[in-house]
Amino acid sequence: MQVDLIPGAIILFIVFLLIFWVFRFQQERARFPPGPTPWFFLGNLLQKDALPLYKTYPKLAKKYGPVFTIWLGPKPLVVVCGYEAVKDALITHSEEFGGRSPVPILDEVTKGYGIIGEDERWKILRRFTLTTLRNFGMGKKSMAERMSEEAHCLVEKISSFEGQPFDVIPTIAAAVSNVMCAVIFGKRFSYDDKIFTETLEILKGFIGFFLSAPGMVYSAMPRLMKFLPGPHNRAVTDCTKICDYIRTRVDSHKKTLDPDNPRDFIDCFLIKLEKEQNSNVICMEDLVMTVFELLIAGTDSTANAISYGIILLARFPEIQAKMQQEIDDVVGPNRQPTMEDKVKLSYTNAFAHEMLRFQPGSSENFPRTTTQNVIFKGHFIPQGTTVLPLWASVHFDPLCWDNPRTFDPAHFLNKNGEFQKKDAYLPFSAGKRVCPGESLANMEIFISVTSLLQNFTFELTMDPKEIDLENLFMGCREDGKHRYIRAIRRKI
Repeated sequence: MQVDLIPGAIILFIVFLLIFWVFRFQQERARFPPGPTPWFFLGNLLQKDALPLYKTYPKLAKKYGPVFTIWLGPKPLVVVCGYEAVKDALITHSEEFGGRSPVPILDEVTKGYGIIGEDERWKILRRFTLTTLRNFGMGKKSMAERMSEEAHCLVEKISSFEGQPFDVIPTIAAAVSNVMCAVIFGKRFSYDDKIFTETLEILKGFIGFFLSAPGMVYSAMPRLMKFLPGPHNRAVTDCTKICDYIRTRVDSHKKTLDPDNPRDFIDCFLIKLEKEQNSNVICMEDLVMTVFELLIAGTDSTANAISYGIILLARFPEIQAKMQQEIDDVVGPNRQPTMEDKVKLSYTNAFAHEMLRFQPGSSENFPRTTTQNVIFKGHFIPQGTTVLPLWASVHFDPLCWDNPRTFDPAHFLNKNGEFQKKDAYLPFSAGKRVCPGESLANMEIFISVTSLLQNFTFELTMDPKEIDLENLFMGCREDGKHRYIRAIRRKI
C-alpha cells in the first residue's frame, strides 16, 4: 500500500516545485520594467512577437514605453529604446550602466583570460593593448598606409576574378584580417593560405553562432547547455584550433625575440611578461586569448560592414555612380585614395556613415550590466541586470531622422552637400564602453570602399528586387546568392 503511494507523492512534489518556481518567477518579474508575457522556462526566446528585437521593438516600445523587459529563459534583459533614452543611459548614467555583461560562449573559450573582463587585470591588459596598437599606428597615418597597401592587394585579388561572380564576404574578410594580422603577427597572409582561410572560417562560424538564436539560448542558459549537444560544442572546439595556432606563433616569436626591437604586438607582450614575471597579474594565456579576441574584433564586424556596403552599392547603382564621380574628381585614376581625401569626399563619407546606420541587427548580443541599483525612466532596475541599448532604435528613430527606413547618404549631408555628422549616430556605442577600435574601423571602411570604387563597378547577380534590405546585413552571415557580385574593371 505504501509502495503505491510513492509515485503519487513524487508527482505531488514535482507539481509543488513547479508551482513554487512559477510563484518565485512572477515575484522576480515584478521587480523589472514590464514587457511581453514570457513562457514557462523559455521566457520570450521562441516568441516571434518579441525577438529579434530589431524587428519587434517598435511595437514593444509603443506598448510598454522606451524601457521594457525581455526574458531570455530565466534571465531578464532590460531593453532601452530611442535616442534620448539610450543617450540618457550611456552618457548621463554612464557609471550605472557601465558594467560588462558576461559573454558565456566567449568565456568558455578564453576561460576568463584576455582583454575582455572587468577586474584589475582587464584594466591593465586594455591599457597595454590600446597603447601598443597606437604605437603600431592605430588611428595614425602609418596605419592608413598599411591599409592602402592591403587595399591594393584586395584590388589585385578581385581583378583575378575577371568579372565573374564571386562571394564578396571571404575576400573582404581576408583583406580586413590581414591589417590586424600585420600588427599582431608582423606579417600578412596570402588570401589562399590554408591556415589563414580556415581561421577566417572558424571566426565567421563562431560569431555566426554567437548572433544566432541557438547562441541566445546558450547565453541565457550556459550551465545547462554545456551538458547538451549542439552547435556550441563545435564553436568552442574550432576556436581551440585558433588558440593552438596562436601558441605556435608565440613560441616562434620567443625564439627570435629581440627586446630592443619589437616587431609586432606579440613581441611587445612577451617583453611585458618578461618585465613583470614576478607580478602574477598577467600570464602567457592572457597573451594567447588577447590575440584571439583581437582577431575577432579586428576582422568580423569591419569585414561584414564593408561587404554589406559593397552589396548595397550594387543594389543602388545610382549611388555607386555618384560616388565614383566624386572619387574621380578628387582622387583621379593614378593614385590611391588617402585619409586626407576624406574631407573632400563628402558623399563617399556620407555613404560610409549611412551603411553603418542602416545595419539593423548588428549589436543585439552586446549588452551592458548595471553596476548598482538605479531608477531609470520611472523604473527600478536592480544591480547586476543585463541592459541592452538598442542601436536600431537609435538609428531608425523618426524623431532624429527623416525617412529613417530609407537608405540615403543624404542623411549625413547638409543643404550645401557637405558632410554633416549626426548626434543620433552611435554604431560604436557611447559612454564608458565605447568601442576602442572605432578609429581603426572607420579608416579601414573609408580606404577600402574608395579604393574598390576607384577600380571597379559592382553588379548584382540577381534581381535587385529580390534583396530584402531589412534582413540583408544579418543575412550576409549566411550563404546565399545575394553575396555573389560581379566586379567590372573600370576604364578611366
